[in-house]
Amino acid sequence: MTILLSDPRVRAVPVVECGEPLVRLPHDLSPTGAPVRAGLAERLVAADALLPLGVRLRVVEGFRPVEQQRAIVAAYAAELRALHPGIGADELERLTSRFVSPVDVAPHVAGAAVDLTLVDACGEELDLGTAIDATPEESDGRCWFAAAGIGADARAHRALLAEVLGLQGLVNYPTEWWHWSFGDRYWALVTGAQHSLYGPLSAAAVAA
Repeated sequence: MTILLSDPRVRAVPVVECGEPLVRLPHDLSPTGAPVRAGLAERLVAADALLPLGVRLRVVEGFRPVEQQRAIVAAYAAELRALHPGIGADELERLTSRFVSPVDVAPHVAGAAVDLTLVDACGEELDLGTAIDATPEESDGRCWFAAAGIGADARAHRALLAEVLGLQGLVNYPTEWWHWSFGDRYWALVTGAQHSLYGPLSAAAVAA
């Protein structure tokens, strides 16, 4: 059964902040210089080096300030309320967490997660089945990593992501093929670690 970020077991994971700084990813890996924890950055660089010649990782987002996370949660929850009139608070949180994490456990807020894809030698995105950030409603569920209804190329590319990122200890959030994390509470629960390595950070922590 899929564990969602709203699951009480995620909140129950202790946070033991290790103090690693946020660093900006190199331009060839993230043209926007997405900030992530130093340990995650090292793992992403190593994963990128494992890819076949002519294929690269492309990180589009890393650390996300609390205010931005809160705004994304509110916007998507509003969409769901419109689709499901009368929905209860618990079910709304569960459905919302398929696409965006509750603020208090959000891996992006800890600098522990990235949204990424694969690109070719020209920097063009490969077929992964949906666009990054396609909601379950927009994609008819094809945003789930193991979704049916995607082509053979997309399936192979997702498997390649899982191979190189998994070898570096990252875990996927199964409702979003593009979301991978390391050191956060969700990662700790999935891998059996006793605690997370990274806790929430303020926007002031972003490296210049």
